Amino acid sequence: MIKTVEWTNEGVRMIDQRLLPTEEKYLTLRSYEEVAEAIKKMVVRGAPAIGVSAAFGLALGAKQSVGTSVADLEDDFGYMCEVMSKTRPTAVNLFWAIERMRAAFNREKARTQNTEEIKANLVTEALNIFQEDIESNRSIGHFGAPLIPEGATVLTHCNAGALATAGDYGTALGVVRAARDAGKRVAVIADETRPFLQGLRLTAWELAKDEIPVTVITDGMAGHVMKGGKVDCVVVGADRIAANGDTANKIGTYMVAVLAKENNVPFYVAAPITTLDLSLSSGDQIPIEERDTREVTHIGSHQLGPDGVAVQNPAFDVTPNEFIAAIITDRGVARAPYVASLKALAGAKKVGV
Repeated sequence: MIKTVEWTNEGVRMIDQRLLPTEEKYLTLRSYEEVAEAIKKMVVRGAPAIGVSAAFGLALGAKQSVGTSVADLEDDFGYMCEVMSKTRPTAVNLFWAIERMRAAFNREKARTQNTEEIKANLVTEALNIFQEDIESNRSIGHFGAPLIPEGATVLTHCNAGALATAGDYGTALGVVRAARDAGKRVAVIADETRPFLQGLRLTAWELAKDEIPVTVITDGMAGHVMKGGKVDCVVVGADRIAANGDTANKIGTYMVAVLAKENNVPFYVAAPITTLDLSLSSGDQIPIEERDTREVTHIGSHQLGPDGVAVQNPAFDVTPNEFIAAIITDRGVARAPYVASLKALAGAKKVGV
């Protein structure tokens, strides 16, 4: 089992994804500031993993607060939430986790004036978020596996596996793993995913560890392999899904979706209900994170491009809902019209598997 992020007595422990696949190094982060920095610097990434990490960071910060009254603790906790909210703007799971931890604080504040009890119960809430994410990924796999044909080759973009979640299964790769666990033969084609190379570095690493056949291609090869009949379906993750089904995911996903539709390849999104943002009517309202241009012009310390050239580096793009065959969630599979199906799933009771 891949352990992306964990709560320990010493602090929040997470694998440094920037070093994979050549070095498997775990960091112990001993303050909420270190957790926030790890999210911002992509030590940990992937919307569900960011949410879990933020919850752990807030629990850690509250635990370490020196405030002697509930009012002092509330001031400290509010500031921590603000710091955490400024780390990554697109992944809605971050804000969902922050609001859930705020609600837990308010619930405890109404129940007791004992600051140590409040701190302990915030840790419990964060651990609940962690465990629920593990269970959620299993449910996504359960609902998604029937969509994967026997002997299928699945193309995926970026990394939506165990490394993008609390660990274990993943979202898009959870569907692949569940199909494999159901006895189906399945293989994966992984886009390299420029500029951060999550497909090459992370997806291929995960699948190799799981002994699931994987072939890495450059992003520009996706159309070629689809036209050649080498892809049976596409499964990707998501960082935010609007009420109409428009989906933000790693930059390049929209291109893959257009190519899939042109080549009659079903394009699926796999994400937990917590990735839905029903407050947004369409993907036009999803904030898109712009990252350091050095991620494009350099690999590590090695410069690839000439000095002085203008560079753009949006971390995400939005795939319009008409390109999406289905959205696989932990409560079931949504299909068009997404405004109705996603709303129904959001209000449905979670099904155990």
